[in-house]
Amino acid sequence: MKYLLGIDFGGGASKATLLREDGVIVCETSAEYPTHHPTPDASEQSPADWIDVLCRSTKELFAESGVSPSDILAVAVDSATHTAVLCDENFVPLRPAIHWTDARSRAEAKYLDAEYGGEIFQKTFHRPDTIWTLPQLLWLKNHEPDVHGRIKHIFFEKDYIRRFLTGSYETDFIEAEGSMLFDCVKTAWDAHLVSLSGLSADVLPPIVDPKDIVGKVTPDASEATGLAEGTPVICGTTDTVMEVFAAGAVRERDVTVKLATAGRICVITGKPYPDRHLVTYSHIEKGLWYPGTATKAAASSYRWYRDTFCSDGSGSMRGDYRELNKGAASVPIGCEGLIFHPYLNGELTPYADPMLCGSFTGIRATHTKAHFTRAVLEGVSLSLLDSKLYLDGLGIPYNRRAVLIGGGAKGELWRQITADALGMELVTTESSDSSLGSAMLAGIAVGVFESPTDAVKKCVREKSVTLPDPANTERYAEIFKTYKQIHDALAPIYRER
Repeated sequence: MKYLLGIDFGGGASKATLLREDGVIVCETSAEYPTHHPTPDASEQSPADWIDVLCRSTKELFAESGVSPSDILAVAVDSATHTAVLCDENFVPLRPAIHWTDARSRAEAKYLDAEYGGEIFQKTFHRPDTIWTLPQLLWLKNHEPDVHGRIKHIFFEKDYIRRFLTGSYETDFIEAEGSMLFDCVKTAWDAHLVSLSGLSADVLPPIVDPKDIVGKVTPDASEATGLAEGTPVICGTTDTVMEVFAAGAVRERDVTVKLATAGRICVITGKPYPDRHLVTYSHIEKGLWYPGTATKAAASSYRWYRDTFCSDGSGSMRGDYRELNKGAASVPIGCEGLIFHPYLNGELTPYADPMLCGSFTGIRATHTKAHFTRAVLEGVSLSLLDSKLYLDGLGIPYNRRAVLIGGGAKGELWRQITADALGMELVTTESSDSSLGSAMLAGIAVGVFESPTDAVKKCVREKSVTLPDPANTERYAEIFKTYKQIHDALAPIYRER
């Protein structure tokens, strides 16, 4: 048997999946890395942390699986979109990478929207916001001109990691769509959009197909990672489309609901849906798109809650997620009036408001830690309901049976809360991690699978089904009214701060 390796770099952790050529998952490993917040609205990651995790996780994967590195047919890496690595002429990073949740470029996004919003929307299908590379680059020009002036090469996260493996320099067209420097109609870097950042297009990488083999594992990378020298490496693409692919969503009307660092509802369509409150990218299946909503802090809200309130101060946790979930399960729907809004880094759908802040409201002396835990889970699920209702308003057709993906899908309680809040049947699969999608994509690149549909047929297996309770759905609809009222009341206050 031969194998395919997919490696994902998400919002705060990396996961590697080893896939047998017959579609069976053999081994999975994962490791976390930190996100740094030098100021309250900043989110940065160190590229060195990604490389460290890459080297450790691949060696761990081979040790756990017993698979020989020489039996790996191909490797693919994916990562979170719009995370740019700015390098000098020697491909050395000039500063930490600005994560897409960073909100420092508010003024720059506002300026770009006011002066060039129409052109930008027409070319990129999106309006300027802090999540995109273009406003972030303009922020650097205004606030870190020394760094900005030394930029010679721009990588995106998975491309920087892949260069460590191969020494090559390129990106894929889906990643390019997420930069706000790319014309989605002409499918090319746009010189004028790039000039708005104060740079020229020669700092950007060549664009290839996600399935293209772009290099082979070098001797140095082989020694560092344990991968066999000469192993083919494909370009790969962004984590969300790989999750969608791994979930089996390759046909129009297929829908995924994501509970990961971010929360998303993505629908597979036959055309793009440019909209202020949607993120619209191409699918790997030619002619398809996956417009979706975006909640900035979904599972990352739960992680923030755990790390902030369930730590003894030394880094040790007072209970893990399973214990937290057990306590939350004892609390009734609605947490007896306690409501959480997951706006830890502002919010996207349906507000596009970077000034929004997270909040617990309705706190009473009778509320316990378990109430606060459940409130976090419910608040994130209600933010997804907010997004779902926005999709409904646009009239985008989708199936009422969705695949639930992301780390949050592992918890039975959160699955049920989300199914009840959305009023949708939620299916989980054996693995919907984007690293599985990347392994499947690598399989297409080297001819193991004939097409995305063939890969889904051979690799995607249903694991569980969660049905919504109609009575609970009605109850959450009532709670949601209060959830919206609280947003409407607090949003003007946040904008004045």
